Amino acid sequence: MPVKNIGVAILAAGESSRLGRPKQLIQFRGKSLIRRTVNAANEAGCSPITVVLGSDSKKIEDELAGTRVTIVKNENWRAGIGTSIRAGVQNLLSQASNLEAIMLLVCDQPFVDARVIKGLIALRQKTNKSIVASAYAETLGVPAFFDHSCFEELLALSNDSGAKSIILRDRERVAEFSFPEGAIDIDTASDDERYK
Repeated sequence: MPVKNIGVAILAAGESSRLGRPKQLIQFRGKSLIRRTVNAANEAGCSPITVVLGSDSKKIEDELAGTRVTIVKNENWRAGIGTSIRAGVQNLLSQASNLEAIMLLVCDQPFVDARVIKGLIALRQKTNKSIVASAYAETLGVPAFFDHSCFEELLALSNDSGAKSIILRDRERVAEFSFPEGAIDIDTASDDERYK
């Protein structure tokens, strides 16, 4: 049975300390990383889309002008990734109480596109697993799909825990989507140069 009503939380609150400027705004193949991620979620047919911001939120908000996203400002972003996941999930559920699933994305994986998001959703249809996580670099992580049975766990994450703690908790309920390019993220100026 097809899963409808898939919301997306894009985690984009970090301050890019190793890069020295907001990585969300780095240009990759003609578009900023944050806009590429928003476009991918839109093209995959997901809705609603929430972007969680923290550091440099004004500049990133300006970059997202004209896109159909809800922006959530996480004032507590320095306390850890769990605060951003909770803020994103809470916002999505407040917008659409009938959500069947939530996709978690980050904006520093430049090779996440609509094909990847659709692939995660298709694997869910095929396996009916509660979680579909991306497999890369000998681990599982985001982008990841969580059906409604996982929402309470996402909302209960501790401040410094990411979604990986939920993904690895019970591997029986997880389908693995092969996405080797998921290991590539842009954290430093040399990463930026390497993948231009």
